[in-house]
Amino acid sequence: MIVDRATYADGRRLDPATPSAGRAPGFVWVGLFQPTPDELAGVAEEFDLHPLAVEDADHAHQRPKLEQYHGSWFLVVKTVEYLGREAGIALGEVMLFVGDDFVVSVRHGRAGNMREVRRELEADPERLADGPWEVIHTLVDRVVDEYQRVLTCIEEDIDDVQARVFDQPRAAHAARIFLLKREILEFRQAVVPFTEPLDRLALDERSPVGESLRHYFRDIHDHLRRVMDRLATIDDVLTSALHVNVAQVGMRQNEDMRKISAWVAIITLPMMIAGIYGMNFEHMPELDWQYGYPLVLALTALACYTLYRNFKRRDWL
Repeated sequence: MIVDRATYADGRRLDPATPSAGRAPGFVWVGLFQPTPDELAGVAEEFDLHPLAVEDADHAHQRPKLEQYHGSWFLVVKTVEYLGREAGIALGEVMLFVGDDFVVSVRHGRAGNMREVRRELEADPERLADGPWEVIHTLVDRVVDEYQRVLTCIEEDIDDVQARVFDQPRAAHAARIFLLKREILEFRQAVVPFTEPLDRLALDERSPVGESLRHYFRDIHDHLRRVMDRLATIDDVLTSALHVNVAQVGMRQNEDMRKISAWVAIITLPMMIAGIYGMNFEHMPELDWQYGYPLVLALTALACYTLYRNFKRRDWL
């Protein structure tokens, strides 16, 4: 649906915003949220948007990119939202069509709320007067800030897992670690491809962004690089935690096998002696001796106790 539409001149909102008003000095900003094909087609026809870009905006699930189509630009930004320790993260997308006198934003997913961006800019007309690329800068800046906030939440989850790995060495934490690694993988798929569009906007001489605004994009570019570095570090930490937990589980299994082997040895000794006396031989000296039975019991108990003490001393039991 079309969430909002307005024409801005000198940073001020002009209402009502009609298609004809969009061609006046200033620019038109149209915001859509998961639009129907008909809604998107109508906007595409009005602003002469390229069919390939419109198709990408309609189908969503695009990787971050920046493309130019006969006088307009198409930017795809991945948004990330933290849903909680159990739910993890959710990815969304914002597709942005940018021309000299228009911005069309197409949002998919819960994150990347353009209403907040619009309110922020309308409260600061001087910034909004800089034109369509100021809208893009504000949105991208907000998205990268959200990357950092979500990353902080994930780091807290990882700290919790690390504490559990060392506080509960006998428990298996591999499932939780793999879940976090999958979140990091999804996060990196949103962040890493985004560096190329930001490189073009912030560093390329052919960037459509003016020199004064390009400085701000460079700052966002630096923040994104820091996010990538933190993601790489977190992934290494999770890999180390997984190795530690696997080693702990292996040690626990070895301890269990030692205990089982020790008890088997202790139990086998009286069974062996009982097996010898159960063969029903006639000529066994101990059978006719008055103290043979209690002596055999005593020797069996002493042997079992000796084995038990030895195993206990070696931490097998």
